[in-house]
Amino acid sequence: MVSDSLKVPRRTLTDTLFLLFLRLMAVVCLWFALQYWAMLTGFSLGGRGRFDLLPPAWKAAATALAVMYPVAAVGLWLLAPWGAVVWVLAAATEIAMHEFYPSIFGINRLLVFTHMGVAALYVLFQIAFFFQRRKQARQVRTDLP
Repeated sequence: MVSDSLKVPRRTLTDTLFLLFLRLMAVVCLWFALQYWAMLTGFSLGGRGRFDLLPPAWKAAATALAVMYPVAAVGLWLLAPWGAVVWVLAAATEIAMHEFYPSIFGINRLLVFTHMGVAALYVLFQIAFFFQRRKQARQVRTDLP
């Protein structure tokens, strides 16, 4: 096989792990989307979560999340930067729901800590990429004549 470029970049372990992480996040976002759609259409919770039966705050939040999660899933699966942004918006919405308005939405600490843990893992990947780029730049400088 002939390549047009002289040097084909190789995928590092960090790159591969980050790709798997984003794809796993995409699957989880799709699962959340299906849960919200099942609730809003009456297929789950014994029909008690149907859109027409929800209080206004739940109507707004659940509808927004039912739209944001599938969009985030597609963006994360395609490795598009906007996928992570939409996921952050959806996660922040759920964190705000359960931390700042527990009297309306209830308390779901597991969900809040999970979102925070995933966000921390994402930040750790970005820090690893920063150091990886610094190391590569330093190697390029030493390789110059």
